[in-house]
Amino acid sequence: MNPIIDVLKSHRSIRQFTDQPIDQALFAEIIMSGQAAASSNFLQGVTIIRVTDRAKRAQLRQLSGNQPYVESAAEFLVMCADLNRAAQCCDLHDKQATTGFTEQFILATVDTALAAQNICVAAESAGLGICYIGAVRNHPDQVSELLNLPDHVYPVFGLCLGWPDQAPEVKPRLPLALMLHENAYPSDIDRAQIEAYDAVMVDYYKTRTDNKKTAGWSEQMSGLLSREARPHMLEFLRARGFMQK
Repeated sequence: MNPIIDVLKSHRSIRQFTDQPIDQALFAEIIMSGQAAASSNFLQGVTIIRVTDRAKRAQLRQLSGNQPYVESAAEFLVMCADLNRAAQCCDLHDKQATTGFTEQFILATVDTALAAQNICVAAESAGLGICYIGAVRNHPDQVSELLNLPDHVYPVFGLCLGWPDQAPEVKPRLPLALMLHENAYPSDIDRAQIEAYDAVMVDYYKTRTDNKKTAGWSEQMSGLLSREARPHMLEFLRARGFMQK
């Protein structure tokens, strides 16, 4: 197809890294690639905390479910949705910031995700591996305190970058027919397609090198959506000035 599409379609999460550092010129180019992502209203509502302090890295590992690659990756970034910087612009123009709207929260969160994905594509195109760490939201208040995050800023996820020390298999995605629909959402989900995909995933897990599972995709999703999902996040976000109206 073309090299960019090949990189995108070959994505794998990397959880084992060599101890080789990332050249600082390359690192800067990767971060600038993140800056180049689309941004609604040109908010640019993302701040990246590059964690180089080893003690803080160890604390973040513990706060993120004790995942060792948080500490072992060459670089660990905390991707933060940031409305604080834009709100401070109101002071420059003698205006009162009207914050707390859910739409503002969405804008900053989407900006953060888009910037992170650009970073990941840039990193993987250079041969680096990446791993998103959603578990920074296990203890968002402690992560925020550790990184001195002000109100109207919250940690969306962490991001490991480094040179891969493993070559995991590419995980099969849903059939295109289950996620691409024309003109309207379907009245019924194609259960036969889901069952066929479950069989593909069961076979994949049988041959995968690490973290073998036995459940198909639909069974995993039924487990995901039938239990609580970080219920502390709503109270935390509201306390930080988000989603108040």
